[in-house]
Amino acid sequence: MEHETVLILDYGSQYTQLLARRARELGVHAEIRPFAISKIALAALQPKAIILSGGPASVLAAGAPGLSPELLVSGVPILGICYGMQLLVHTLGGTVRQGTQREYGFVQLRVEAPGALLAGIPAESTIWASHGDDVQELPAGFVPLARTSIGVLAAAEDTHRRLYAVQFHPEVMHTTHGQDILRNFLFAICGFCGDWKMATVVEELVASIRTQVGSGKVLCALSGGVDSSVVAALLHRAIPNQVRAVFVDHGLLRAREADEVSQAMRAVIGEDLITIQAQERFLKALEGIEDPEAKRKIIGRVFVEVFEAAAKDFENADFLAQGTLYPDVIESGGIAGPSVTIKSHHNVGGLPANMKLKLVEPLRDLFKDEVRELGRLLGLPETIVHRHPFPGPGLAVRILGPVTPAALRTLALADDIFIQELRAWHLYETVWQAFAILLPIRTVGVMGDGRTYEQVIALRAVTSSDGMTADWARLPPDFFAKVSSRIINEVPGVNRVVFDISSKPPATIEWE
Repeated sequence: MEHETVLILDYGSQYTQLLARRARELGVHAEIRPFAISKIALAALQPKAIILSGGPASVLAAGAPGLSPELLVSGVPILGICYGMQLLVHTLGGTVRQGTQREYGFVQLRVEAPGALLAGIPAESTIWASHGDDVQELPAGFVPLARTSIGVLAAAEDTHRRLYAVQFHPEVMHTTHGQDILRNFLFAICGFCGDWKMATVVEELVASIRTQVGSGKVLCALSGGVDSSVVAALLHRAIPNQVRAVFVDHGLLRAREADEVSQAMRAVIGEDLITIQAQERFLKALEGIEDPEAKRKIIGRVFVEVFEAAAKDFENADFLAQGTLYPDVIESGGIAGPSVTIKSHHNVGGLPANMKLKLVEPLRDLFKDEVRELGRLLGLPETIVHRHPFPGPGLAVRILGPVTPAALRTLALADDIFIQELRAWHLYETVWQAFAILLPIRTVGVMGDGRTYEQVIALRAVTSSDGMTADWARLPPDFFAKVSSRIINEVPGVNRVVFDISSKPPATIEWE
């Protein structure tokens, strides 16, 4: 099935992926491409609308990312966001200036004339801004719609040419009516019908898998998280006699994880599941390694070696399937735009170039909550569907320093206590992700009237809708008191517990 598509041109904004996510929440298929998209690629997509993302550049600087004049006369509605607004204005002969007062964070929006874009938006609301330059003079044909509390032009439109612009980020949840603005653009202005639904996507993915794999054999890398579990269930539905789900116990798992995964997934895919014990192999490869990128790439390499060996036992399998998601691709630099690589992911950047198995990544264009919905449609148990995200490298990237058996034992115990208490306090499903980190420092303490010099556990719990942005979870003080007391009393070698109160951005969710 061909979906109506909104094309998002990436100018390097940290929020570009959120634009796609918000469009999909409204039932509109969104695709992201680099701003310098080719004519051939543009023609192939046939977008019904185009959004220009924000970005860190200034249109006043030499060599700033530009906009093809052909897009402006195509008749396709265009929405410019932040840098995208300035680019529209600059390209069409208006004036952009270096702002006298930078706006970043929460800003008040004052609507002067709603027009089509801001129809139904309150006269005053909160928006999320992130810019130094601003628009001084609009091009001919544009009508100003709104300003910020300090007088900066915040929204404008030219309905004749179907051009629209905002100097803030409607895709960020801090903009209180951002989704309403996007809804106005996509439906009232562009006329989308909203045909992006997960029930339809399931059948499309099944058909895509059958087309890609043909009569080949597939090994599915099953970690037990929702992503790889959904991939396994999809493969089981699409090619039930051609797939083998392989769960590798690499020794970097959470407490009791191997048994829990095996029991849950056998109920869904039956005997098409095998477990490989490879703890010693992974620990030996990681011995003495402290750099997080090196850890990820070593784990990726060893994973592939293990799977290629397993392939020989499964009728010489041709494909490796894994649960790569859209945020994984973006954070690993997988979109050919100006967005930077944040880190290599085990299931993206850590794979060796000489890998013999061809990749099957059916979830590569989806976000986490879309995958959870797919999981429900495929009949996965809620214990899997609601499971917190867990990195492919497991506890190895939550040990800040060398990965040793002793460090793994310490971290697994502390992490297990944290998760146990979240469930006991009915908090587990109120947070997006929660975990413990073993820090590479020791601190002085007093235990049993004696001086101690032992390890520190950091706790991380965040709220999020998609993992692209996140805020630290405001959990009860009494809960933290219980968790801290249990960890210090029950985990040998730990005498201090701290809690991470950083948001994403500027921090990432994981520490490594």
